[in-house]
Amino acid sequence: MWEKIRVIFTIPELRKKILFTLGLLAVYRVGWQIPLPIVDQTSMSAFFNTSSGMGQLFQQVATFSAAQLNQITIFGLGIMPYISASIIFQLLGSVWGPLERLQKEGESGRKKINEYTRYATVVLCIGQSWAYLGFLASQGLIMEDYMVDGSLPFGWQVVAVSMMTAGTIFLMWLGEQIDEFGIGNGISLLIMAGILAGLPGAVYSLLNSSSLELGSTSGQIGVEIILLLILLFVAVVAGVVFITLGQRRIPTQSAKHVRGRRVYGGTRQYLPLRVNQAGVMPIIFASSLLMFPSLIFTSLANAYPESIWSNLDDTFRRGSGFVYNALYVALIYFFCYFWTAITFNPKDMAENLKSFGTFIPGYRPGKRTADYLEKVMVRITYVGAGFLAVVAIAPTIITSLFSVDYNVAQFFGGTSLLIAVSVAFDLVQKIDSHLVMRNYRGLLEA
Repeated sequence: MWEKIRVIFTIPELRKKILFTLGLLAVYRVGWQIPLPIVDQTSMSAFFNTSSGMGQLFQQVATFSAAQLNQITIFGLGIMPYISASIIFQLLGSVWGPLERLQKEGESGRKKINEYTRYATVVLCIGQSWAYLGFLASQGLIMEDYMVDGSLPFGWQVVAVSMMTAGTIFLMWLGEQIDEFGIGNGISLLIMAGILAGLPGAVYSLLNSSSLELGSTSGQIGVEIILLLILLFVAVVAGVVFITLGQRRIPTQSAKHVRGRRVYGGTRQYLPLRVNQAGVMPIIFASSLLMFPSLIFTSLANAYPESIWSNLDDTFRRGSGFVYNALYVALIYFFCYFWTAITFNPKDMAENLKSFGTFIPGYRPGKRTADYLEKVMVRITYVGAGFLAVVAIAPTIITSLFSVDYNVAQFFGGTSLLIAVSVAFDLVQKIDSHLVMRNYRGLLEA
């Protein structure tokens, strides 16, 4: 392995791409530490530490947005507005005719859609940052020096909104620069960097609450629990890689063509269908949708304590019980099929096979082939959705069984681990493509 890593840095072009990517990620981490000037960071940390429901909510948002909402910085919104805008245009592309035609125009259409996505990102940044600053002001988390008659003046609101919007746009630019001049998917790498940044703190917290003795006593985690968590982490990572690579290979046969004295075609190939076609999107959608009742009930519970709203707040708090987890699993299944239906079109695939003179043995080209592909995708999506559901609720199970802090348990499952492993594997594959192109053995080869 060390020899393969040495080979990577002996290739000038690949070395330049990796160092460029690492440099931009370092810039992101520096900006991630610069606080927003008008916010009282000490009061904000105390507020989120005492308000467990709100703290969990913002921690959940930060997981897949490369954000820092509970300690607001100039990159406080992260890259989530850009991701939201991209998802909106991808969904519109499947239902709105003009945008669908634009998607089929190739490179020029893709550039036009990217331009619209950037404009939508700016609009979302302004709206989200303005709402977030209003929330901070209502909770008394703005420094007194900037407040006038108990409210934040309009001028300072414009300054703060501009800083947070510029921070997100800068992150979007960093991601695009990594895509063009670095290696890997820039936006995904930024998210993974934000996730992995919390790993040392989680490990320190786990070790700080553990002992070297067998058995858990007085709130201390025993050494046997530590070993079990390590084995569980390895097992979950292996499972994520296995499902990410999992494919249902459908045999295809190409028709024979006789040209002169030669016979072309007639080869047998495979059409790979991914088991986890939707990727991490169903978990992100399900988590985002469950945030709304959680946010509403938390606000009502704070306004009206010891009422039904407090019970609903406890019910819809992340990982709090059966109702939340059941809704979480149901939404993951729904969005798995929803996202797969948008990204996978069996009719178009059947038409492409037919136009290339390829068919699936036992099924006539056209409608029967499309029906067969749809039936196969429905079955394997059920397996992929089940896997995502298990990974999503794994932190809750670990927390309840081993009394481990949720911020530690999320590295043993959930969105954090799924994103980190998926992005890391995609990065390794891109490095492998450079090595194989230069006749070197890939990192994944024995």
